[in-house]
Amino acid sequence: MFYRMGRHELRKQVIQIQQFMIGQYGGYEEHKFNRDFREGFHGIEACSFTSDEDVLALKNAAQSHGFRIGVHFPFRAGRSPLRDALLLSTDEAEREEAYRLVAAELEELAGLKPEYVLFHYPKPVILDERVNWNGWRFADSREYICESDISSEELEDLTRRLFEWLAAQSSRYSFTPVLEFDALNRYVYEHDFLEQLLQEFPQVNLCLDTARLYLQERLDPYFDAKSILHTYTKYAHLIHLSNVQVQEEVRNSHHPVLPELSPRDGWAPIEEYLHIIRSCNPTVKIMFEHRSDLLTEEDLLRCYEWVNGILY
Repeated sequence: MFYRMGRHELRKQVIQIQQFMIGQYGGYEEHKFNRDFREGFHGIEACSFTSDEDVLALKNAAQSHGFRIGVHFPFRAGRSPLRDALLLSTDEAEREEAYRLVAAELEELAGLKPEYVLFHYPKPVILDERVNWNGWRFADSREYICESDISSEELEDLTRRLFEWLAAQSSRYSFTPVLEFDALNRYVYEHDFLEQLLQEFPQVNLCLDTARLYLQERLDPYFDAKSILHTYTKYAHLIHLSNVQVQEEVRNSHHPVLPELSPRDGWAPIEEYLHIIRSCNPTVKIMFEHRSDLLTEEDLLRCYEWVNGILY
């Protein structure tokens, strides 16, 4: 049974929740855990924790409630000027420093025993120069390069090295390396080298972000989000699920998914995405990467129920 006890007991529902996850970013928030988590959820994805106390609280909660921990790199905040590791940088020194940072964190995470560790791919993002990227947010200019700065062959070589290294780390530390798609250029969606590597190195999985896929489709006339879902969902360990509204400008990022958020009003076609996800990978984990504070407890439950009803 699936229910929320708060000031009022909400209706009980039979829900298949073993594949659902929530996120904890910046630290362990007891209030968010009590509000968002349901007994039986698969786990929590943690990112950018700032204190040892929060790490211990997460570990204790996982042991008490029997859930799994996933990590979105970086697990600990403040150790690098950039959030994401530039593992595909064409600058050798910058790339080697990124590998060093990741290796150090994996060593530290060994005691936490995360189910997976997630990194953005590709980073730096490779921008198609035919596209106006003004609606895409970057925290630092080092997070992206232009397509003319790297060849498809260079990307393939750097990606193979990354897969080989991640597969070795997976064997050493017993976790699943997960690559979350950032903005993609034609080197990826017009070629099959990445799919070949995913088949050659099954230890490495993907994460697909519904809001990010939709945003790129709205900004990039050459990009087809549903085609990406059809091709790559089978290799996904998890889905980052949220909505975003794109009209004259990008608004309401990380908004929870709800049935009334219509594509006619600029929202992503989440129901269509979920049907594709169900058909391609019915066992994939669903991580609600949303701002649950935007919803009442009743609407948060309705969000969970709606997704559950489509997927299971």
